[in-house]
Amino acid sequence: MPTPRYEYSRSKLQERIQQLTNLTSPYGLLVRYAVKANSHPTIISQLQKGGIHFDASSSYEAALLLELGIDGKHISLSSQQSPHNLSELLSKNVQFVATSFHQLKLFFETLQHGATVGIRINPDMGYGHNNRTSTGGVSASFGIWHEYIPHILSSTHDHGISINRLHIHVGSGADPKVWGGVMDRALDITRLLPDVTSLDIGGGYKVHRFGTEVETDIGAIIAVFNQKLQSFRADTGREITLEIEPGTYLIAHCGTLVAHVDDIVDTGKNGYTFLRLNTGMNDFLRSTMYGACHEIEIINDSLTKQEYIVVGHNCESGDLFTPAAGNPEALETRLLNRANIGDEVRIYDTGAYCASMRAKGYNAFPDAEEVFTD
Repeated sequence: MPTPRYEYSRSKLQERIQQLTNLTSPYGLLVRYAVKANSHPTIISQLQKGGIHFDASSSYEAALLLELGIDGKHISLSSQQSPHNLSELLSKNVQFVATSFHQLKLFFETLQHGATVGIRINPDMGYGHNNRTSTGGVSASFGIWHEYIPHILSSTHDHGISINRLHIHVGSGADPKVWGGVMDRALDITRLLPDVTSLDIGGGYKVHRFGTEVETDIGAIIAVFNQKLQSFRADTGREITLEIEPGTYLIAHCGTLVAHVDDIVDTGKNGYTFLRLNTGMNDFLRSTMYGACHEIEIINDSLTKQEYIVVGHNCESGDLFTPAAGNPEALETRLLNRANIGDEVRIYDTGAYCASMRAKGYNAFPDAEEVFTD
């Protein structure tokens, strides 16, 4: 088969679907797939058939889901962008989450609005392996700042609207203790919003891709959430439905980026040996954008190993597959099978935020094909 290409495993995706749909919460649990992770129609279809609902990060994603036959009631829109088609989305029963006062005003002005609305709050709490993966706190533009809740309540009351859904997402992590603190903060905010019946705690459930990274124990985190939701009911009498938004957790392990060694160059005895692949940031941007590290394998029968820096084919020094772990500004060699030009290369765990987050069209390279395996 030609390269570069993304290969997606249907069976691995089904395993994740089954795992997440088997989870429970005392007052209901709704699993929403974060569509931005990978919006391929075949993936959307398999998730929909498995009982997963959807979270859209733009009005265009919401429209795409509707075009793919997803019921509007199964779509939640929480967007940095002011929706360009809010009237149409509301008429199709898409659940809208306002992330700013301007978006709330647009909701009030739209004739198709209902009697309830969702709100995303920035809880002054962020978490992630670097600033680019944290979505809460004073340095994050996501959601309405928590101190403005009285103003939100006054505004919605004046328009005869109640806030029934609360969305809080702080970033990514794996430690149940960290997630317990996130839930504590979310429930503190829920206390201030008396009509909220559903709490969306967001995504950010990490997977292991490389080195010492820790994979999220999703069952342990849900158990922590459930205990805190039960304590909240004991204190307030309110039963809150839990929503989660796994994107990476559902699809990352299902994908592999397959490429070939296009060239091999070096910078002398005190430098590096570089493997240039026939793909790069036009197909795969995570390492350039986040300093993310993925397992890489040279597919040959070599009995010897060599240290390499693996780079892409774009005319950019940042087109890199092997940044230093924890330091995206530095290079770090990988000990791989001794390579030859033309050898196949496999980059693993590329199902999420890879094909959907590429520098599409850069250097006029065509997109890597996306194919499915059993």
